[in-house]
Amino acid sequence: MKRLVVTADDFGLSHEVNEAVEQAHRAGILTAASLMVAAPAAADAVARARRMPSLRVGLHLVLVEAWPTLPAAELPDLAGPDGLLRADMGRLGLDLARRPAARRQLAREIAAQFEAYRATGLPLDHVNAHKHFHVHPLIAGAVLRIGRGFGMRALRVPREPREILRLAEPGSRPRPALDIAPWAALLAVRARQAGLLIPDRTLGLAWSGAMTPERVTGLLRHLPDGLTELYTHPATGGGFPCEAPGYRYAAERDALIDPEARAAAEASGAVRGGFSDFLG
Repeated sequence: MKRLVVTADDFGLSHEVNEAVEQAHRAGILTAASLMVAAPAAADAVARARRMPSLRVGLHLVLVEAWPTLPAAELPDLAGPDGLLRADMGRLGLDLARRPAARRQLAREIAAQFEAYRATGLPLDHVNAHKHFHVHPLIAGAVLRIGRGFGMRALRVPREPREILRLAEPGSRPRPALDIAPWAALLAVRARQAGLLIPDRTLGLAWSGAMTPERVTGLLRHLPDGLTELYTHPATGGGFPCEAPGYRYAAERDALIDPEARAAAEASGAVRGGFSDFLG
């Protein structure tokens, strides 16, 4: 049986992102969105989500490269002088291992983001993290421990089989994701032990920021059995704070409303929804 969750990350990052999420859900194949609770357009995202109760919304934990929920002054090991969370993920990962104070700050910030999400009143469909930083074993442990108290029931595990990409785009040589693959396997084991629903595969890793209509349609035409999450970064345009350089935001929005992609999703026979729709 095929089950499909089509997710938009960075919900709340900007009005351009929020507008694209609404367009893609109302007129396309988007079924879920991941909310950045401290981003500039988070309140607008929440208002839109309330107007679209069929859109499943989850928490997009932000631990790098964007706005923290707690004051930056309370996160000296995590935030920089600009008030944003640090962008040097490799060094930050080492600091978390070496500094107990950094781990305490991390736990407080994760809890604050879960609390901010709960304050929206939206059901918590799923949890994932900006830049997939929750694959870091110490961060994963904190998310699993803290999320339990906030009703977390589903978690993204970023694993993408390359054979699907080659079928979707013959002749392509998608870049490897070896930087996170071992940690993702460990995260899958820990998440299952915690009783969480996880996808069998997550599509969008190799082509992050370049999920064009042709690629999305190709992936949907070769959708395997099991639970698949296909994630995207749609926006109506660029030019907003903390946008990712080189991302083709409008093309990803177009992919979600493209008639051929919609037809491919229908022809796949997949049951579509959010993670919460597939909980046993």
